[in-house]
Amino acid sequence: MTVKSPILSEKEKKIKIDKKVAGVFFFLHFCCIFAPFQINWGAFSICLALFMITGLFGITISYHRNLSHKSFKVPKYLEYLFAYCGVHALQGDPITWVSTHRYHHQFVDTIKDPHSPVRGFWFGYIIWVVEEKDGSIIETNRKHRKLDNAGDLEKQTFYRFIRKTYILHPIALALILYFLGGIPFFIWGTCVRTVMLLHSTFMVNSFCHMWGKQPWKTNDFSTNNWWMSLLAFGEGWHNNHHAFEYSARMGIEWWQFDLGWYVIVFLQAIGVATNVKVPSQSHKQKLAKDKLQ
Repeated sequence: MTVKSPILSEKEKKIKIDKKVAGVFFFLHFCCIFAPFQINWGAFSICLALFMITGLFGITISYHRNLSHKSFKVPKYLEYLFAYCGVHALQGDPITWVSTHRYHHQFVDTIKDPHSPVRGFWFGYIIWVVEEKDGSIIETNRKHRKLDNAGDLEKQTFYRFIRKTYILHPIALALILYFLGGIPFFIWGTCVRTVMLLHSTFMVNSFCHMWGKQPWKTNDFSTNNWWMSLLAFGEGWHNNHHAFEYSARMGIEWWQFDLGWYVIVFLQAIGVATNVKVPSQSHKQKLAKDKLQ
């Protein structure tokens, strides 16, 4: 899979870095240097537990499949609980995350895509995150910051409150971890865990639009990567996702590991998740590449 880079003017190539965001990223990565010297079983366990809670339940199940694509429904108390888990992933508040992701699907792999590698691998991987909000010269990169495609979340008091107080919540968690277990809990429970989750998300945004297989005709560069699915709770079946973005199931085939889907199936089995959407056989036949050959 080859990603074609667009021809950009010198003005369009300029990137202004948000020093505050870049500073936070640098601090988190710098602290990870000390992780081998601050490890104990408690710190390591809290790191893995929070990685699952914030990554699996917060980003994959809540931010992505539930809020962005409405691929299933849960009661409001559970929707808000899962979303609050995502707040501690340090990837943004629900409104901002969902808005950006919806623009990604609307303008996927074009110059208007907020985080496509068509502007270069490093832009799609991390530069788009640390790019200054008012520094983008790509119209949609400015536009997606207006959050005008997430009105369903804007209407809800909970999400507006989280947006206004967003940074306080990860800070509060970091302080709690420090008081519970000192420096080891802070480094492993906050820094290592957050860095691991950020990079797994970055890899889906970039790697899964550059390398892998495309079983479906999606008219973009999205690909399936089995190894990314192991790292990102099933999100690596990215071509599947772009073909059937409404689907709660990304691992379409039985052998495609999709931890996010298994959790949703469990929630459905106990009567909590409803309106669970999956691709129809006719839709799969329509997009299957072998049908076109």
